[in-house]
Amino acid sequence: MELREIEIFLVLAEELHFGRTAERLRVSQARVSQSIRKTERQLGAPLFERTSRRVALTPIGARLRGDLGPAYRRIEEGLARAKAAGRGVTGVLRLAFEAPGVADLVESTLERFRRENPGCEVQIREADFADVFTILRDGDADALVTLLPADEPGITTGPTVYSEQMVLAVSAKHPFARKDFVTLEDLARDTVLRAAHPPAPYWQDEPWHTPDGHPIRRGAPVRTFQELLSAVSTGAGVCPLAAHAADYFARPSLRFIPFRHTPPVHWGLVWPTSGETTRIRALAAACA
Repeated sequence: MELREIEIFLVLAEELHFGRTAERLRVSQARVSQSIRKTERQLGAPLFERTSRRVALTPIGARLRGDLGPAYRRIEEGLARAKAAGRGVTGVLRLAFEAPGVADLVESTLERFRRENPGCEVQIREADFADVFTILRDGDADALVTLLPADEPGITTGPTVYSEQMVLAVSAKHPFARKDFVTLEDLARDTVLRAAHPPAPYWQDEPWHTPDGHPIRRGAPVRTFQELLSAVSTGAGVCPLAAHAADYFARPSLRFIPFRHTPPVHWGLVWPTSGETTRIRALAAACA
């Protein structure tokens, strides 16, 4: 049986009326009758009992409907998914960023996603500074670009979308402001404030310490990024940041000193494991 013949059989088995079947499939009633007769000849058994007053399935026809129905629906779904993939995904993708500046840095990736999926609108969101994953847990964003590693229950980590070196934000009056570079060991010489969640695994230990084991003094928590920059500029402490901060947040009261011999930080795409969609998979493919 060809796919069209299976479709005609299943629709007639549902409608039990040649006229309604022809109308639903937009073919002639003669085409329906010819297809059913052809199928019955191929199978060597009648599938329908026809009288001038009614059409009914024979036992063989009823069994065939039960066998073919689920398989035909799977074929239809597979063809629909393939067609959708050919057109690109559609709808709205709400993408949050832990650092708004990173949205500019990955604009070429977003443009590639838009070209490949012209029917999908990307809406940019800003994640909460104090808890970047809140926007995912509350359902206000579909995916998030955040610092890796993102060790959060129920969150899937996708590809890295951008990597950069680190700088140390200090007050313009700080002794470090005259240095050409700093190292991680310099963090033990001042109070360190935290920008969002720690961007390095060793800062997640209790207490914080440098790679050589020197303790790092924690500063008082801050609620917003602007509060963080204000605290640094007034000398309340220093703060390691991703290097793009030097361009996006430059001000006379601050200096951004490069780190030497420090591994880069990575910004990655993450999303709720239970909320993965074709739009998220398409974005992850564009980022890879």
